[in-house]
Amino acid sequence: MSPQILIPFDKRESMTLRDAAKLAGKSEGTVRTWCQQHDIGRRVAGGPWCVSRVALAAYLAGDRHGVLVAPYYERLGLGALLRAWRPARSGQENSLSV
Repeated sequence: MSPQILIPFDKRESMTLRDAAKLAGKSEGTVRTWCQQHDIGRRVAGGPWCVSRVALAAYLAGDRHGVLVAPYYERLGLGALLRAWRPARSGQENSLSV
């Protein structure tokens, strides 16, 4: 299964590479490498990196409701994403419920 970082995408869940580097106390290059190696962010069509604020190990595995992940969504005012998230059935992409 591929990582589900920033899927579904909501800009409130993401931060710029510069902001992520500042928060982590690392260089932008280091955070870019983390994005590439550890799937903590994503780029769409070659655009700028969007780094997930909630890219924890459980989140990388697709967990959106676990005790390590859900509080971050709620604290960022993204609880509606949790309620709208519908886990994938085997072989199907994850999607929002309609």
